[in-house]
Amino acid sequence: MKKDIHPKYHEINVVMTDGSTFKTRSTWGKEGDTLKLEIDSKSHPAWTGGKAGLNESEGQVARFQKRFKGLKINK
Repeated sequence: MKKDIHPKYHEINVVMTDGSTFKTRSTWGKEGDTLKLEIDSKSHPAWTGGKAGLNESEGQVARFQKRFKGLKINK
């Protein structure tokens, strides 16, 4: 391997959405930094099968519905 072209690989702390923590090795941050997750496998609907607790007020569907809420289409 070439020297000085690879990112530093070190241990960091990860805090899940429920407050639990674990240590892992990563190229993110510096040695001993803490990565606080906003979405993880304990809260994301792809893993839980439920609805997300995320604010979707600025999503594409919400913007579309807000923009065309008074439009009536006759079929």
